[in-house]
Amino acid sequence: MVAYTPEPERIGRNHQIRFALAVVVVSAGVSYLPEAAQQRIALSVQATVLRPFIATQELFADARMRSSQTELLLRDLDSLTSVTSTQSALVDENRTLRGLLGLGERIGPSYLPASVLRPGTAGSESMFLVDVGYEDGVRTGAPVVGPHGLLGQIRDVQPGIAVGIDWTHPDFRASAMLVDGEAFGIVENVRGAFREQDQLMLNGTAYNQLVGEGMLVVTSGLGGVFPRGIPIGRIQGIAEEQGSWRKSYWLQPNFQPGSATHVLVAVVNAPGDMADMWTDSLEAEEEDTGRGPEL
Repeated sequence: MVAYTPEPERIGRNHQIRFALAVVVVSAGVSYLPEAAQQRIALSVQATVLRPFIATQELFADARMRSSQTELLLRDLDSLTSVTSTQSALVDENRTLRGLLGLGERIGPSYLPASVLRPGTAGSESMFLVDVGYEDGVRTGAPVVGPHGLLGQIRDVQPGIAVGIDWTHPDFRASAMLVDGEAFGIVENVRGAFREQDQLMLNGTAYNQLVGEGMLVVTSGLGGVFPRGIPIGRIQGIAEEQGSWRKSYWLQPNFQPGSATHVLVAVVNAPGDMADMWTDSLEAEEEDTGRGPEL
C-alpha cells in the first residue's frame, strides 16, 4: 500500500530536490571554469545567496566576543572588590591596633593585649575567647577594654585562654556615672529581637538630674567590679520614667562587640582609676563625629 502524501508537502519536497540537484549541477559545472570565473561566481554567491548566512555568522561571532569580554570584566570586578574589601579590613584593623598601642602605653603592663575569637556556636553570641589566661595574670571578673572603651569582662579563666562576655550578654551590669560625676546609675543590656537590636540602658538616675543627649557615661568604680573612668557610651535619650523620682536613658555604646578583634585584658593589681586613659581616643572620636559631650 502506498502512503498518501498531501499535495503541499509533495510540492515542497519536489522543490527541495530540484534545488539540491541544481546546486550539484552548478557546482560540477563551475569546477570546470577558469579560476577567475570561479572567483567571480563565488563573490556573486557570497553577495547574494550567502549574504544572510554570513551576516548571521558575524552576529554570532560578535556575541561570543562580547560574552567573553563580559566574563573578563566580571572577573576583574570580582578581583577589585576582593582587594578593596581586604584593604578596608586592614585599614580598620590597623586603626584598632594603633589605638590599642596608644592606650597600652598609657595604661602600662597592668593590661595585656589579646586577640578576640568568637566561638560561633548557638547560645554563645554574646561570648568571646581571648588568648591570655591564668598563667598571664588574668582573673575572673577582669575588665576587657578597647580603644573606645568597655567591651565586657572575663567570666572563666584557663591557663592560656579565657572566656568573656560582652555588653550584649543578659548578665552584663556595670555601675556607671556621667563623666562629670553628677549622676550615677547602673548600665545593663536590653535584648532586642536580633543581636543588632541589643541596646544599653542607664537605669536609676535621679529624676531631676540634668542628663543631656550626647553626655558621656563611664564606669563609676563602685562595687569593685570595674575600675573608675572606662567609657561605656553616650546618652541617646530618655528610655522610660518611673513616677517623678527616677529616669532611664538609652546609651549609644562606644564599643561595638562585632568590631572587636584585638583588646586589652586587665591582670592582677590593675589600677582602680582609669579616668585619664581614654583622653586621646575620646578627643579623636569627637573630632571625627563633629560633636562632644554636652557637659
